[in-house]
Amino acid sequence: AAMAARCRLAARFHHIHGANIRLDASHTQATRVESFANGLCFSQEPLAPGQIFLVEIEEKELGWCGHLRVGLTAHDPQSLEVVPEYSLPDLVNMGDTWVFAITRNHNRVVVEGEEAQARGRPWEPFLLIERVRIPRDTLVGRSRPSRYSHILDDLYKMNVLPATARRSRIGVLYAPQPDGTADMHIVINGEDMGPSARGLPTARPLYAVIDVFASTKSVRVIPVDYGFPSLQTLCRLVIQKHIVHRLAIDGLDLPPLLKSYCQHE
Repeated sequence: AAMAARCRLAARFHHIHGANIRLDASHTQATRVESFANGLCFSQEPLAPGQIFLVEIEEKELGWCGHLRVGLTAHDPQSLEVVPEYSLPDLVNMGDTWVFAITRNHNRVVVEGEEAQARGRPWEPFLLIERVRIPRDTLVGRSRPSRYSHILDDLYKMNVLPATARRSRIGVLYAPQPDGTADMHIVINGEDMGPSARGLPTARPLYAVIDVFASTKSVRVIPVDYGFPSLQTLCRLVIQKHIVHRLAIDGLDLPPLLKSYCQHE
């Protein structure tokens, strides 16, 4: 319960941010209002071990190359004299910062000599990272079904969006290790990309870094409750597991509200 309360409280952006960022009144939506840079944002509070800071891409902007950048920093945003123009390389060059660019084909980073771990099936209710169990349902971004969606997007049948698409959900967390350090993990639409960085200092507060860069124009923080999935969520996961793609839900003998919930949420 304490973890859930803290996660809810921390699911906001810090009032310190890049010059081109505008926050809404709730500090949960960050929009870059001009140019392609100066879009750096931070979590309002340092993250707890295993706590994911999750955002959904709400708006894209054509004409720019590059996408969202995500990571962690040990720098307190309040201590920054000037917010750097870029997370890569400016903030990273300040040290104690680990940031990665999200790409269309972002894949798990495997350390040399380490075998890739089996990823959980997309309908399993929890994502397991080290000892952390996160309800998968909130982590997964979903497109809105249309007549030709399953043709245009090969991943549509899995209810998963490309990493840089609108409504894609991307999160970052750190998992403590026995040696007292931590591994940083990036999660894209419910899939753990694995350790993106190792050896992070757990003795210092770590803030999430969200760089609303280039073609990513607006993102929103998605609160994550660390609890058991509801019966409604479990029913939806079972339905989605047994269909070819979500357009097939229209043909099922289900109440209209349940169909809509299975298709759009």
